[in-house]
Amino acid sequence: MIEVVVTSRNNEALDICSYELTCAHGGELPGFSAGAHIDVHLPGGLIRQYSLCNHPQERHRYQIGVLKDAASRGGSQCMHEQVNSGDRLYISEPRNLFPLVGEARRSLLFAGGIGITPILCMAEQLADSGADFELHYCARASDRAAFVERLKGALFADRVHLHFDEVADSRLDAAKVLAGPAPDLHLYVCGPSGFMQHVLDSARIQGWSEAQLHREYFAAAPVDTSTDGVFQVKLGSSGQVFDIPADKTVVQVLESHGVEIAISCEQGVCGTCLTRVLEGVPDHRDLFLTEEEQAVNDQFTPCCSRSKSALLVLDL
Repeated sequence: MIEVVVTSRNNEALDICSYELTCAHGGELPGFSAGAHIDVHLPGGLIRQYSLCNHPQERHRYQIGVLKDAASRGGSQCMHEQVNSGDRLYISEPRNLFPLVGEARRSLLFAGGIGITPILCMAEQLADSGADFELHYCARASDRAAFVERLKGALFADRVHLHFDEVADSRLDAAKVLAGPAPDLHLYVCGPSGFMQHVLDSARIQGWSEAQLHREYFAAAPVDTSTDGVFQVKLGSSGQVFDIPADKTVVQVLESHGVEIAISCEQGVCGTCLTRVLEGVPDHRDLFLTEEEQAVNDQFTPCCSRSKSALLVLDL
């Protein structure tokens, strides 16, 4: 892990703060590419992922943006209420599960609300490389849109389109923007799940292929658990079998019996807990695996996913 100091904290929009992080012992931080995120270890033991939103060529600092979410499970609330300038935190090295495609002729970037954080970084990297792109930033109101002045002052400001619900005739017409797909066009979207689904569905209707669609979720949508039942998990290494009740996750049950699985988001978003499945059919509830990867049924996320079969045998 890397120890960092919060060198500045700024209000970027309503309920959105940015945090500048520098190496606690001086020197440069590990390099990263647009779309990367870091794990932030918070007071109280929570670990949360935040996208890096400073320029990817910078090595002297990292910058993250955090929305104080009313539905927070503790992470964003902790950041807003307990983390201030001068505080020290531990973070992971950057990881990128949302990279740009290098061979794209043109890139279309879509951000909703706090989803601007990785998208902003992408725009800066694309602009530096001379690539063709445009960015559409959507928010309910201008006071809920972060980093707008930075976008307006950027050299690529003419490629930025702002869509605020409060402004007449400024709503995003996704069908129009996404008309005329070509194999060398690529789409990137990040934001609330409903917004992302709208953009992705609009692209599919226009004929975009799944290989051209790139997304990053910050949180999973609520899942109906009313029909969840009991199933069993067997450890491939020891043969131990555990009952998984309807109100517990696989991770929770295994941890209660001393079997530790690395976890982070606990929502099936980050992929930290991804575990190989040796037998059985998982009930995939994650947002990390693609539909094609889920269909193979050889791995699943035990933090949230369950089982369609009576028994899952795991490579643990």
